Amino acid sequence: MKDEENKTIEEIRDGNLGGKIDLNSIDTSLPEEKEDLGIRRKRGGNMKSKRGRKGGERKRLSKKQKIILIVIAALLVIGGGVTALILILNNKPAEIANEDNPEKKPKKYYSVLTGEEIADEKLNSSPTFCMQIPNGLDGPRPQVGLKKAGVVFEAIAEAGITRFAAVFQNVEASALGPIRSLRLYYLDWDVPFDCTIVHAGGSAEAIAEAHNYRDLSEDPTYEWRIRDGYWAPNNLFTSSELLTKFNADHGYETSEVKGFSHLKPEKAAKVAKKNQKAAEPLSEKEQEKPAEERREVKPLVENIRVNFGGAAAFNTIYAYNRDTNSYSRSYGDGSAHLTYTCETDSKVTAPKKECGEPSQVSPSVIAVMMVDQWLDTDRYHLRTQTIGTGVAYIFQNGQAIKGTWEKASREEQIVFKNEKGKKISLTPGQLWIAAVPNNGGSVQY
Repeated sequence: MKDEENKTIEEIRDGNLGGKIDLNSIDTSLPEEKEDLGIRRKRGGNMKSKRGRKGGERKRLSKKQKIILIVIAALLVIGGGVTALILILNNKPAEIANEDNPEKKPKKYYSVLTGEEIADEKLNSSPTFCMQIPNGLDGPRPQVGLKKAGVVFEAIAEAGITRFAAVFQNVEASALGPIRSLRLYYLDWDVPFDCTIVHAGGSAEAIAEAHNYRDLSEDPTYEWRIRDGYWAPNNLFTSSELLTKFNADHGYETSEVKGFSHLKPEKAAKVAKKNQKAAEPLSEKEQEKPAEERREVKPLVENIRVNFGGAAAFNTIYAYNRDTNSYSRSYGDGSAHLTYTCETDSKVTAPKKECGEPSQVSPSVIAVMMVDQWLDTDRYHLRTQTIGTGVAYIFQNGQAIKGTWEKASREEQIVFKNEKGKKISLTPGQLWIAAVPNNGGSVQY
């Protein structure tokens, strides 16, 4: 019998059962039915014949058949367990299935003024300030707060001396300045920023026009004179706290800034890296390739001279810094253009003593606009073209782009385009715009 059982198990394992199993011979009766059958058997011997007439008495399973049935049942149980396990693994709860999935990235917001990332989109509607800052040799240098400006315009004010219109938003500074007089063409550049125009008087035309906008001029409530290190007329200063108070006192709660087109910071970084890579000299292996298969080497534009005229003290030099992807600014004589940054908790009375060491101005983008310029009717002040179009040079990410500038009206922002007429997207950070006269000015790189 044992040999017969072993043979049966081997036949099941090898799939050689053939027709040995008679499923009709398996007793599938419930216990109740078996009990009832036994009672009827006791009642009479003719019971068997009656059941035989109904289809024959069910046969009892042999030991071999029982073994076969047990093995089949075991296989079914094992197969069912495996199937259930697969289903469980394929239908894990969402929290388990997503354990390794990264969380949804938070939305990023970028400054309309500078293109840099900001914490909250609402900061784009914060009030802006456009401040007239001098650049003469009569005491305003080093200026205070220039590195805090998002955009700086530079143009000749009179006698070849340049002046700045610095645009601030969301700035925190305990001192900004010095503050000087306004010209009409600076007003044309200021208006698209919807800013409070901060100045100390100005030409008659500029003063008359400034009254139509947010206008702050020589008001001791919001400005003060510094007597230590600066002297009149280059010693009028203000602070971000006082500028905020001015806006609050006059109901100026927001600004609608018309900005420039910007690259995303990540994109700008990739472009700069690509440009630096393209500027690398060919390796020995690359030089061995046929000329038509060699990589084109594109040198970086690392030194730029912007000349406003014959006065070297007001011409400028920019040196590209690969590490910071910015341009270190110097004056025409080679001295660094320095500025103080004041972030003290109290009112500043002596920036040169209270605000630490000055640092070099280093904008991310330089835009040169070639403009027409002529003497005003007083034969002293200048008039500068602001509306219309002209040649432009954009320096960013270590490269130069020649194109055009366009400005449709005082209210509209300047648009920079390349030579194919496509709008140029600027690298995020401080933008320095130089208005250089067509007659006597130049750009060299």
